[in-house]
Amino acid sequence: MVCALLIGLSCGKRKPPQPPVEKVVQRAEISGNQQGNMIILSWNLPVQNAADSSILNISRADVYRLTESSTAPLTLSEEEFASRSTLISSVPISETDFRRNQLTFSDTLEFGGQNTRIRYAIRFVNASGQKAAFSNFLLIEPTVRVAASAVALNGKVYEESIELNWESPSENVDGSRPANIIGFNIYRINGEAGSAIILNKNPVTGNNYKDRTFNFGTDYKYFVRTVSLGNGEPIESLNSNTIEVKPRDIFAPSAPSAITIAAAPNNLSIFFAVNPEKDVIGYRIYRSTDPDRPLSEWTLLTNGLLTINTFQDKDVESSKTYFYYLTAIDNNGNVSPMSDIVSETAS
Repeated sequence: MVCALLIGLSCGKRKPPQPPVEKVVQRAEISGNQQGNMIILSWNLPVQNAADSSILNISRADVYRLTESSTAPLTLSEEEFASRSTLISSVPISETDFRRNQLTFSDTLEFGGQNTRIRYAIRFVNASGQKAAFSNFLLIEPTVRVAASAVALNGKVYEESIELNWESPSENVDGSRPANIIGFNIYRINGEAGSAIILNKNPVTGNNYKDRTFNFGTDYKYFVRTVSLGNGEPIESLNSNTIEVKPRDIFAPSAPSAITIAAAPNNLSIFFAVNPEKDVIGYRIYRSTDPDRPLSEWTLLTNGLLTINTFQDKDVESSKTYFYYLTAIDNNGNVSPMSDIVSETAS
Protein backbone atom coordinates (compact mmCIF):
# COMPACT_ATOMS: atom_id res chain seq x y z
CA MET A 1 0.00 0.00 0.00
CA VAL A 2 2.80 2.38 0.89
CA CYS A 3 4.68 1.44 -2.28
CA ALA A 4 1.64 2.12 -4.44
CA LEU A 5 1.28 5.56 -2.90
CA LEU A 6 4.91 6.39 -3.56
CA ILE A 7 4.60 5.27 -7.17
CA GLY A 8 1.50 7.38 -7.64
CA LEU A 9 3.23 10.48 -6.31
CA SER A 10 6.25 9.98 -8.52
CA CYS A 11 4.07 9.89 -11.62
CA GLY A 12 2.70 13.45 -11.08
CA LYS A 13 3.62 16.31 -13.43
CA ARG A 14 6.78 18.07 -12.34
CA LYS A 15 7.17 21.89 -12.57
CA PRO A 16 10.37 23.33 -14.03
CA PRO A 17 12.83 24.56 -11.40
CA GLN A 18 12.45 28.24 -10.50
CA PRO A 19 15.41 30.58 -9.94
CA PRO A 20 15.81 31.77 -6.35
CA VAL A 21 14.25 35.13 -5.57
CA GLU A 22 16.84 37.67 -4.45
CA LYS A 23 15.62 39.32 -1.26
CA VAL A 24 18.27 41.97 -0.84
CA VAL A 25 19.90 43.79 -3.73
CA GLN A 26 23.60 44.02 -4.39
CA ARG A 27 25.62 46.87 -3.06
CA ALA A 28 24.94 50.41 -4.27
CA GLU A 29 27.44 52.82 -5.78
CA ILE A 30 27.45 56.29 -4.26
CA SER A 31 29.08 59.56 -5.26
CA GLY A 32 29.09 62.98 -3.68
CA ASN A 33 30.79 66.27 -3.11
CA GLN A 34 30.91 69.21 -0.72
CA GLN A 35 28.58 72.09 -1.51
CA GLY A 36 28.72 74.96 0.94
CA ASN A 37 28.30 73.53 4.44
CA MET A 38 26.77 70.29 3.17
CA ILE A 39 27.88 67.01 1.67
CA ILE A 40 25.51 65.98 -1.14
CA LEU A 41 25.33 62.21 -1.64
CA SER A 42 23.63 60.50 -4.56
CA TRP A 43 23.17 56.94 -5.72
CA ASN A 44 21.23 55.03 -8.36
CA LEU A 45 18.60 52.42 -7.65
CA PRO A 46 18.76 48.92 -9.15
CA VAL A 47 17.87 49.00 -12.85
CA GLN A 48 16.31 45.52 -12.76
CA ASN A 49 13.90 46.79 -10.13
CA ALA A 50 12.91 50.07 -11.76
CA ALA A 51 9.41 48.96 -12.77
CA ASP A 52 8.31 47.42 -9.49
CA SER A 53 10.14 47.75 -6.19
CA SER A 54 8.16 44.84 -4.70
CA ILE A 55 10.32 42.42 -6.71
CA LEU A 56 13.14 42.99 -4.29
CA ASN A 57 10.98 44.60 -1.64
CA ILE A 58 13.38 47.47 -1.00
CA SER A 59 11.99 49.89 1.53
CA ARG A 60 14.84 52.24 2.43
CA ALA A 61 18.49 53.18 2.12
CA ASP A 62 20.47 53.54 5.37
CA VAL A 63 23.18 56.21 5.32
CA TYR A 64 26.27 55.72 7.51
CA ARG A 65 29.02 58.19 8.40
CA LEU A 66 32.41 57.83 10.00
CA THR A 67 34.41 60.93 10.95
CA GLU A 68 38.13 60.26 11.24
CA SER A 69 41.44 62.07 11.20
CA SER A 70 42.71 63.11 7.78
CA THR A 71 45.89 61.16 8.57
CA ALA A 72 44.07 57.90 9.36
CA PRO A 73 44.76 54.94 7.06
CA LEU A 74 42.73 55.01 3.86
CA THR A 75 42.08 51.28 3.95
CA LEU A 76 39.19 50.17 6.16
CA SER A 77 37.30 46.87 6.20
CA GLU A 78 33.51 46.70 6.11
CA GLU A 79 33.58 45.11 9.56
CA GLU A 80 35.56 48.01 11.00
CA PHE A 81 33.32 50.53 9.31
CA ALA A 82 30.19 48.77 10.62
CA SER A 83 31.48 48.85 14.18
CA ARG A 84 32.74 52.45 14.17
CA SER A 85 30.31 54.32 11.88
CA THR A 86 27.03 56.00 12.84
CA LEU A 87 23.69 55.53 11.12
CA ILE A 88 22.75 59.15 10.35
CA SER A 89 19.60 58.65 8.25
CA SER A 90 17.21 56.11 6.79
CA VAL A 91 15.94 57.38 3.43
CA PRO A 92 12.56 55.86 2.42
CA ILE A 93 12.30 54.54 -1.14
CA SER A 94 9.00 54.86 -3.01
CA GLU A 95 7.76 53.77 -6.43
CA THR A 96 8.34 57.32 -7.64
CA ASP A 97 11.98 57.08 -6.58
CA PHE A 98 12.38 53.93 -8.65
CA ARG A 99 10.97 55.68 -11.69
CA ARG A 100 13.44 58.53 -11.19
CA ASN A 101 16.15 55.93 -10.52
CA GLN A 102 18.20 58.17 -8.24
CA LEU A 103 18.18 59.29 -4.62
CA THR A 104 20.08 62.05 -2.87
CA PHE A 105 20.85 62.90 0.73
CA SER A 106 22.32 66.08 2.21
CA ASP A 107 24.50 65.91 5.33
CA THR A 108 25.09 69.21 7.14
CA LEU A 109 28.68 69.76 8.24
CA GLU A 110 29.74 70.95 11.68
CA PHE A 111 33.08 72.73 11.49
CA GLY A 112 35.31 72.17 14.49
CA GLY A 113 38.56 73.58 13.15
CA GLN A 114 40.37 70.22 12.99
CA ASN A 115 41.51 68.44 9.85
CA THR A 116 39.05 65.61 9.37
CA ARG A 117 38.03 63.09 6.78
CA ILE A 118 34.46 61.86 6.45
CA ARG A 119 33.73 58.38 5.18
CA TYR A 120 30.23 57.61 3.89
CA ALA A 121 28.50 54.42 2.79
CA ILE A 122 24.91 53.29 2.28
CA ARG A 123 23.13 49.97 2.23
CA PHE A 124 19.70 48.98 1.00
CA VAL A 125 17.23 47.42 3.42
CA ASN A 126 14.09 45.51 2.47
CA ALA A 127 10.72 45.47 4.22
CA SER A 128 11.78 42.47 6.32
CA GLY A 129 14.79 44.32 7.68
CA GLN A 130 17.33 42.36 5.66
CA LYS A 131 20.36 44.47 4.74
CA ALA A 132 22.48 44.46 1.62
CA ALA A 133 26.24 44.83 1.71
CA PHE A 134 27.70 48.29 2.16
CA SER A 135 28.24 50.43 -0.89
CA ASN A 136 31.64 51.72 -1.86
CA PHE A 137 33.22 54.11 0.64
CA LEU A 138 33.05 57.79 -0.29
CA LEU A 139 35.89 59.75 1.34
CA ILE A 140 35.68 63.53 1.60
CA GLU A 141 37.98 65.98 3.37
CA PRO A 142 35.69 68.99 3.86
CA THR A 143 36.96 72.51 3.36
CA VAL A 144 36.11 75.03 6.07
CA ARG A 145 36.56 78.25 4.12
CA VAL A 146 33.81 77.84 1.55
CA ALA A 147 31.93 81.02 0.66
CA ALA A 148 28.29 81.33 1.57
CA SER A 149 25.60 81.56 -1.11
CA ALA A 150 25.08 84.57 -3.34
CA VAL A 151 22.01 86.62 -2.44
CA ALA A 152 19.42 88.92 -4.03
CA LEU A 153 19.50 87.25 -7.46
CA ASN A 154 17.21 89.05 -9.90
CA GLY A 155 16.67 89.05 -13.65
CA LYS A 156 15.41 91.34 -16.38
CA VAL A 157 14.39 90.47 -19.92
CA TYR A 158 15.85 92.39 -22.84
CA GLU A 159 15.43 91.77 -26.52
CA GLU A 160 18.80 90.05 -26.90
CA SER A 161 19.40 88.63 -23.42
CA ILE A 162 18.12 87.87 -19.95
CA GLU A 163 20.35 89.84 -17.61
CA LEU A 164 20.99 88.38 -14.15
CA ASN A 165 22.38 90.33 -11.22
CA TRP A 166 23.22 89.21 -7.67
CA GLU A 167 25.16 90.22 -4.56
CA SER A 168 28.30 88.48 -3.33
CA PRO A 169 28.32 86.83 0.11
CA SER A 170 30.29 88.67 2.78
CA GLU A 171 31.57 85.61 4.67
CA ASN A 172 32.29 81.90 4.52
CA VAL A 173 29.99 79.17 5.81
CA ASP A 174 32.00 78.95 9.04
CA GLY A 175 31.57 82.68 9.69
CA SER A 176 35.12 83.67 8.74
CA ARG A 177 35.92 86.68 6.55
CA PRO A 178 36.68 87.67 3.88
CA ALA A 179 34.63 85.33 1.72
CA ASN A 180 36.73 82.89 -0.30
CA ILE A 181 35.38 83.72 -3.77
CA ILE A 182 36.95 82.92 -7.14
CA GLY A 183 33.75 83.41 -9.12
CA PHE A 184 30.19 82.27 -9.66
CA ASN A 185 28.44 79.53 -11.63
CA ILE A 186 25.07 80.26 -13.22
CA TYR A 187 22.46 77.52 -13.58
CA ARG A 188 19.25 77.44 -15.62
CA ILE A 189 16.27 75.10 -15.57
CA ASN A 190 14.26 74.95 -18.79
CA GLY A 191 10.52 74.51 -18.32
CA GLU A 192 8.77 72.99 -15.34
CA ALA A 193 10.49 69.62 -15.04
CA GLY A 194 13.91 70.22 -16.56
CA SER A 195 17.21 69.57 -14.85
CA ALA A 196 19.62 72.37 -14.01
CA ILE A 197 22.35 73.07 -16.57
CA ILE A 198 25.38 75.30 -16.05
CA LEU A 199 25.56 78.19 -18.54
CA ASN A 200 29.14 79.42 -18.08
CA LYS A 201 32.32 77.58 -19.04
CA ASN A 202 34.47 79.29 -16.40
CA PRO A 203 33.46 80.94 -13.12
CA VAL A 204 32.02 84.42 -13.71
CA THR A 205 34.12 86.96 -11.82
CA GLY A 206 31.56 89.78 -11.75
CA ASN A 207 28.08 90.03 -10.28
CA ASN A 208 26.08 89.87 -13.49
CA TYR A 209 25.58 87.54 -16.41
CA LYS A 210 23.74 87.86 -19.73
CA ASP A 211 21.99 84.73 -20.96
CA ARG A 212 21.83 85.07 -24.74
CA THR A 213 20.72 81.47 -25.40
CA PHE A 214 17.11 81.82 -24.25
CA ASN A 215 13.95 81.59 -26.36
CA PHE A 216 10.93 83.81 -26.03
CA GLY A 217 7.89 81.84 -24.88
CA THR A 218 9.90 79.38 -22.75
CA ASP A 219 9.80 79.68 -18.95
CA TYR A 220 13.10 79.49 -17.09
CA LYS A 221 14.39 79.26 -13.54
CA TYR A 222 17.82 80.51 -12.52
CA PHE A 223 20.08 80.18 -9.49
CA VAL A 224 23.71 81.01 -8.81
CA ARG A 225 26.41 79.21 -6.81
CA THR A 226 29.48 80.91 -5.38
CA VAL A 227 32.75 79.15 -6.26
CA SER A 228 35.57 78.89 -3.71
CA LEU A 229 39.01 77.32 -3.89
CA GLY A 230 39.54 74.53 -1.37
CA ASN A 231 42.14 71.74 -1.26
CA GLY A 232 43.32 72.86 -4.69
CA GLU A 233 39.91 72.36 -6.31
CA PRO A 234 36.86 74.58 -6.90
CA ILE A 235 34.00 74.03 -4.44
CA GLU A 236 30.53 75.42 -4.96
CA SER A 237 28.24 76.96 -2.38
CA LEU A 238 24.62 76.06 -1.88
CA ASN A 239 22.14 77.62 -4.30
CA SER A 240 21.25 81.28 -4.17
CA ASN A 241 17.59 82.20 -4.24
CA THR A 242 15.89 80.81 -7.34
CA ILE A 243 14.08 83.18 -9.67
CA GLU A 244 11.55 82.40 -12.39
CA VAL A 245 11.72 84.32 -15.64
CA LYS A 246 9.04 84.18 -18.33
CA PRO A 247 10.45 86.01 -21.35
CA ARG A 248 7.79 87.29 -23.73
CA ASP A 249 8.60 89.13 -26.95
CA ILE A 250 7.17 92.62 -26.53
CA PHE A 251 10.02 94.28 -28.42
CA ALA A 252 9.16 95.97 -31.69
CA PRO A 253 11.58 95.70 -34.64
CA SER A 254 13.49 98.75 -35.78
CA ALA A 255 11.97 100.91 -38.50
CA PRO A 256 12.79 99.89 -42.08
CA SER A 257 15.62 101.96 -43.52
CA ALA A 258 17.61 102.77 -46.65
CA ILE A 259 14.44 103.20 -48.72
CA THR A 260 14.89 104.20 -52.36
CA ILE A 261 12.41 104.60 -55.23
CA ALA A 262 13.07 104.11 -58.93
CA ALA A 263 10.61 105.66 -61.39
CA ALA A 264 9.61 103.98 -64.66
CA PRO A 265 6.60 104.49 -66.96
CA ASN A 266 3.46 103.65 -64.95
CA ASN A 267 5.58 102.10 -62.21
CA LEU A 268 7.37 103.14 -59.04
CA SER A 269 9.76 100.48 -57.68
CA ILE A 270 10.47 100.67 -53.96
CA PHE A 271 13.61 99.11 -52.48
CA PHE A 272 14.69 98.95 -48.82
CA ALA A 273 17.17 97.19 -46.54
CA VAL A 274 16.20 93.94 -44.83
CA ASN A 275 15.66 94.47 -41.11
CA PRO A 276 18.46 93.19 -38.84
CA GLU A 277 16.07 91.42 -36.43
CA LYS A 278 15.88 87.69 -37.10
CA ASP A 279 12.22 87.41 -36.09
CA VAL A 280 10.89 89.90 -38.67
CA ILE A 281 8.44 88.08 -40.94
CA GLY A 282 7.26 90.85 -43.23
CA TYR A 283 6.60 94.48 -44.06
CA ARG A 284 3.70 96.81 -44.79
CA ILE A 285 3.84 99.74 -47.24
CA TYR A 286 1.58 102.78 -46.96
CA ARG A 287 0.99 105.49 -49.60
CA SER A 288 -0.49 108.95 -49.83
CA THR A 289 -0.51 111.80 -52.33
CA ASP A 290 -0.59 114.29 -49.44
CA PRO A 291 2.28 114.08 -46.92
CA ASP A 292 0.24 116.05 -44.39
CA ARG A 293 -2.67 113.62 -44.35
CA PRO A 294 -3.11 111.79 -40.98
CA LEU A 295 -1.16 108.55 -41.04
CA SER A 296 -4.30 106.55 -40.24
CA GLU A 297 -5.74 107.67 -43.59
CA TRP A 298 -2.82 106.55 -45.75
CA THR A 299 -3.55 103.65 -48.13
CA LEU A 300 -2.15 100.21 -47.30
CA LEU A 301 -0.67 98.84 -50.54
CA THR A 302 0.40 95.37 -49.38
CA ASN A 303 -2.14 92.57 -49.19
CA GLY A 304 -0.95 90.55 -46.22
CA LEU A 305 2.73 90.93 -45.40
CA LEU A 306 5.38 91.72 -47.95
CA THR A 307 8.08 89.09 -47.46
CA ILE A 308 10.71 90.53 -49.81
CA ASN A 309 12.51 93.86 -49.72
CA THR A 310 11.18 95.29 -52.94
CA PHE A 311 7.73 96.38 -54.14
CA GLN A 312 6.31 97.70 -57.41
CA ASP A 313 3.53 100.25 -57.23
CA LYS A 314 1.86 100.11 -60.66
CA ASP A 315 -1.24 102.06 -59.71
CA VAL A 316 0.33 105.46 -60.36
CA GLU A 317 -0.36 108.41 -62.67
CA SER A 318 2.30 110.13 -64.72
CA SER A 319 3.70 113.38 -63.29
CA LYS A 320 2.03 112.77 -59.95
CA THR A 321 4.06 112.65 -56.74
CA TYR A 322 3.54 109.81 -54.26
CA PHE A 323 4.66 109.54 -50.64
CA TYR A 324 5.43 106.26 -48.85
CA TYR A 325 6.37 104.90 -45.45
CA LEU A 326 7.00 101.33 -44.25
CA THR A 327 6.66 99.27 -41.07
CA ALA A 328 8.20 95.90 -40.13
CA ILE A 329 6.33 93.14 -38.25
CA ASP A 330 7.85 90.28 -36.23
CA ASN A 331 6.48 86.79 -35.57
CA ASN A 332 4.84 87.93 -32.33
CA GLY A 333 2.91 90.68 -34.05
CA ASN A 334 5.09 93.53 -32.79
CA VAL A 335 5.05 96.46 -35.24
CA SER A 336 8.05 98.70 -35.76
CA PRO A 337 7.92 102.49 -35.73
CA MET A 338 7.20 103.99 -39.14
CA SER A 339 10.13 104.56 -41.47
CA ASP A 340 11.07 107.90 -42.85
CA ILE A 341 8.60 109.18 -45.45
CA VAL A 342 10.04 109.02 -48.97
CA SER A 343 8.57 110.31 -52.22
CA GLU A 344 8.94 110.09 -55.96
CA THR A 345 7.15 111.47 -59.04
CA ALA A 346 5.83 108.95 -61.52
CA SER A 347 7.14 109.13 -65.07
